[in-house]
Amino acid sequence: MSSTPARPSRNRDASRPTPRNAIRGLGPLLCWAVVFADIGTSVYYTPGILFSRVGLHAALFVALTLIVFVLLTIKYAEVAVRYPEGGGVVTVGAQAIHPWVGLIGGLFILVDYFLTSALSALSGLIYLSVFAPGLIGAVTLLTVVALLLLAGLNLMGVNADAKVTAVIAVVALGSQLAVVIAVLVHAGVGSALAAVPKTLSGPKLGDIALLTGYAGAFLAFSGLESISQLAPAMKRPQRRVAPRAMVIVVLTVVITSPLLTLWSTTLLNAGHTNPNQFISALGGYAAGPLLQTEVAASAGLLLIFASNTAIIGCYHVFLALSKLRFLPEVLQHRNQWRNTPHWSVLAAIAIPIAVVIISAGNVGLLGDMYAFGLLGAFSVTSVCLDIVRWRERRALQGRRYVADAEPAGPSRFMFILGVVTSVLVVTAWVTNLFAKPLATLFGGSITIAGVAVAAITHWARRRGGRPGVVPVIQRLDQLAHLHRAGWQSHEPVMVLLNGEGQDLEALVEAGIAEAAGGPLGFAFVGTEAAHGPGTRIMEILDPYLADERAHEAFRVVQQLTRARHKPRHLVYTPRQDRSKAAMQLWEILHPRELIVLRSDEPSLAGIVDGNGRHEESQGVELTIHQAASTVLQGSS
Repeated sequence: MSSTPARPSRNRDASRPTPRNAIRGLGPLLCWAVVFADIGTSVYYTPGILFSRVGLHAALFVALTLIVFVLLTIKYAEVAVRYPEGGGVVTVGAQAIHPWVGLIGGLFILVDYFLTSALSALSGLIYLSVFAPGLIGAVTLLTVVALLLLAGLNLMGVNADAKVTAVIAVVALGSQLAVVIAVLVHAGVGSALAAVPKTLSGPKLGDIALLTGYAGAFLAFSGLESISQLAPAMKRPQRRVAPRAMVIVVLTVVITSPLLTLWSTTLLNAGHTNPNQFISALGGYAAGPLLQTEVAASAGLLLIFASNTAIIGCYHVFLALSKLRFLPEVLQHRNQWRNTPHWSVLAAIAIPIAVVIISAGNVGLLGDMYAFGLLGAFSVTSVCLDIVRWRERRALQGRRYVADAEPAGPSRFMFILGVVTSVLVVTAWVTNLFAKPLATLFGGSITIAGVAVAAITHWARRRGGRPGVVPVIQRLDQLAHLHRAGWQSHEPVMVLLNGEGQDLEALVEAGIAEAAGGPLGFAFVGTEAAHGPGTRIMEILDPYLADERAHEAFRVVQQLTRARHKPRHLVYTPRQDRSKAAMQLWEILHPRELIVLRSDEPSLAGIVDGNGRHEESQGVELTIHQAASTVLQGSS
């Protein structure tokens, strides 16, 4: 039998019109631009926030946190590869532990997005006031107006454009590099390097101060999670694009963030400088008003773009959690005017506006509130990815064979490095829970409210006789790429689900009986087609989320197997030829038996030879095909 798995169809569903501003596959540079337009904005407000908390030690803590940031980029690139339909922390949390963990991770990222959109828009207007001083007195009001305008653009369907974002990101990076070069020329390399010892000056830092400073410095790297949300819009294969994009992100951030933080907090006269305009002031210090104005203008544009990106990411997470049936379905409603999800967009903008008004435009206060969602999302993603890796390592250790060209799985070194990363990130998050009670109060309140809404939504659906949370599944094409199903080496019994009601129940009962407590899997060939990269930035495109027939089939499986057969696996593939899907199922998972409806056999022509064992279960005719009696087209 051939050991090379067939590739599933990746054609875009013709019934889904391509939006005018859809992205035809982002390469590494465009992915970098979108991520940098988010993470690259942090340097404009982080030095001032950290300086007000830890003084000259700001750059020291940024440098320490930079190490963890680099480790996190490795894990986030892997998340983008593993879950190409998007979802990031929601998907990895659900896959690793439970759908409700995915919900909590999603709520954490929502808290992060709320504060990103508020803080970025506010900081952007503060930087624009460098050359328009009249803005500073009305910056809070103008921030609210800017957020309303961004909401209006999203309601009209004017989504972010990757190429425009790339231009802004390149200009901002050029400005940041220009400031770095100008400081080296103006102050001299010796004076620039002499600023490093200043980060160790002042009162001796105790253990608590070190922990809180380290935890607070993660603000410098907010926006990293954007890469996992970009996965559906990436060029294929993501396993090449995502790592390359993250390498560029790391290089640009390493060059800019620590140095700009160092010099803006040590070379400037802090008593006479607005800490919310540190970077433009540093440009003025090194090269005069022209560079100062240019940095302020590019910073303002990039910060406002980052605010819009956060709004886009936020309402797409709302949509995903609603499709998973955690949040009310009303969030999915689209208007007839522009076909945009108006309730999700309004929900994504209402809280940032409220936060800006309540905080009275206090950048430091917003920076403190940031910690809960940012580090919470980092922690859930990192820990859950470790769990997924651990399961794969355990499964691969028991393999009885190795398929051709099969990857070796996560190495021991990478696994240990990932665990260390998780420990460092969770330590920072726990520290912030106690060190920044306002952030914990705000983020905790949003999270508790979200869980309460999800619980009420779940209860209301169950009371109305409607299905609850969408079952967690494994994608067949992902198993084909990773070769890490784990249970495939134990020759599982596989059931090809089809039909509804009694047909489904008969198939499940037959699978339970044939598996006799051993490995058992249920596969469903979807009614929704896979979507290609014709998508918008941050859009989560998983055909399974819209496949109601698949949800119902797997719900029946869960109901009948929950108490009677624990080791069960749910496998899904988007809509394609059933014969091709069955061939992939056999070649990837190597089942010892394949159970199908007898009426389903004509659609599997060329896969089974018709000599399977015929049985009847609950009045439904089934066929059980043994491995030896299965004929695969093209097999040796």
